[in-house]
Amino acid sequence: VVRVPDESAYYKEDAGKILVGLFEPNAKPWAQNGIPDDFSFDQIPDDLEHCMPYLELAMKRVPIMENLGIETLFNGPESFTPDDNFQIGESPELRNFYVAAGFNSIGIQAAGGAGKYLAEWISGGEPPCDLWEVDIRRNEPFQNNKTYLANRVSETLGYLYENHFPYHQYSTARELRRTPLYQFFKDRGACFGEVAGWERANWFVPKHLVGKVDAEYLYSWGKQNWFDFHKLEHQAIREAVGMYEMSSYSKIRVKGSDAMDYLQFICANDVDVKTGRIIYTQWLNEKGGIEADVTITRLDADDYLVVSGTLCANRDMNWLKRNMPNDAHCSLFNSTSAEGCIAIMGPNSRELLQSLTDTNLSNENLPFASVCELEIGMATVRAHRITYVGELGWELYFPIEFSNYIAELIELTGKQFSLKLCGMHSVDSCRIEKAYRHFGHDITDEDHVLDAGLGFVVKLDKNPSKYGRFIGYDAVKKRQSSGYKKRVMQFLLTNPDVMLYHNEPILKNGEIIGYLSSGAYGHTLGGAVGLGYIDCLPNETDEDILSAEYTIEVEGVIEKASVSLRPMY
Repeated sequence: VVRVPDESAYYKEDAGKILVGLFEPNAKPWAQNGIPDDFSFDQIPDDLEHCMPYLELAMKRVPIMENLGIETLFNGPESFTPDDNFQIGESPELRNFYVAAGFNSIGIQAAGGAGKYLAEWISGGEPPCDLWEVDIRRNEPFQNNKTYLANRVSETLGYLYENHFPYHQYSTARELRRTPLYQFFKDRGACFGEVAGWERANWFVPKHLVGKVDAEYLYSWGKQNWFDFHKLEHQAIREAVGMYEMSSYSKIRVKGSDAMDYLQFICANDVDVKTGRIIYTQWLNEKGGIEADVTITRLDADDYLVVSGTLCANRDMNWLKRNMPNDAHCSLFNSTSAEGCIAIMGPNSRELLQSLTDTNLSNENLPFASVCELEIGMATVRAHRITYVGELGWELYFPIEFSNYIAELIELTGKQFSLKLCGMHSVDSCRIEKAYRHFGHDITDEDHVLDAGLGFVVKLDKNPSKYGRFIGYDAVKKRQSSGYKKRVMQFLLTNPDVMLYHNEPILKNGEIIGYLSSGAYGHTLGGAVGLGYIDCLPNETDEDILSAEYTIEVEGVIEKASVSLRPMY
């Protein structure tokens, strides 16, 4: 098979003839109101005018086709999904109802693996390995909307055969989920990316270039057009103070007289803490794999707030519901759209916030992982002292209607503290310098919590809840006895001109031993940074692991790298 992405086509020999398949960039939606009952392995009417531009390119590619003519023109429907990944797994709306659909024209290619894993999922009651990219739980309910799907799949069909550049963003079915701060950030040079329908500022055109430089991606495999802008945001968080929005992050309230006992059963860490404390924890499956990576805040004796990644709302809610004991006096509420959240992060964050409130923000009064209410101007906010970027900072939560007032006030006051608006790319690059794990990349349901280096937040000795020990307890206890099977390592490329994204092969003494789970450019460390797992030998010490020579293969070139089992920053 010969693929030509620039021409939206592939070519192959088929029964002594040449077959040309087209994946045009602007496909036509079909059967939006349902597939006719009598339609089966059939064709839809030809539309030669629609496909002619691509057939003309094919004739230039294979000139003999101009004189051969077309023996068969087959126009058949294909099922495409909003993200070009198929849908498998147990429906989150109905227990024991399993789905295998939306195979995006690669059904024959993927059928063997999909069938195997789905069968194991059905028989085992849980995914047999990390299938998050194709897990049906990644979808939000609105993504079943006919108009949304018609808009998006007209693009995903063609994108299947395009070059999949890093940081690619779809252009269709956009601006559906916008926080009140969307226009605020847009006016200030934001380039938006989309996650679960949410428009999120990924990076900003610097203030002096707003209106002169377009806030849009120019894709490449190297340093893209926003690289230098991103560096300024990254440095602001490290050296001064940055502000970014977290309103799209998943927020679930767990309330009721059994809320504490229920979450003690769900969480590996101890949630029986004082009101106003924040706990970082994982939810584990029976194998010790990580089902969720969250922070949990005890707002009141029977009221907890669970915060996790934007894409995880449906998955997290499903996990909570399916594991809730029948007699638990507990309710769940997805509060994502009810509360706005702005993060203020960096060395100057305390001074900036202190200038806006009379609440004492000293470390003695508001230590790490604590919460307090404070007044900022006319607004009352809930300040969580926590960080995902490795710097002093606060997440400010407030009723969504206060969003613009609070952002404008912080921006105005922040000028004297060198405040800079920051996007999600700077959050990612700062967290990877600190070796903070990212759910879905560095930690998944097949990665054991101890292998992932997160044993420090697993409390085997906590008081069991009324529902028993936490899910995954036995698997953690067993792994503690047997020792690590894998370790997470941090890699920093020596060559500052090379980029890392994820899936680049890791070599140990010249032999491929794994791949990077995530990567980004660490402007403070001065090069591309990656995280990845390496297998451990029995009784292997840290010194043994670090004594080897490690390199990373990037675009066919072996690149030197420094390595560490601890955060380099």
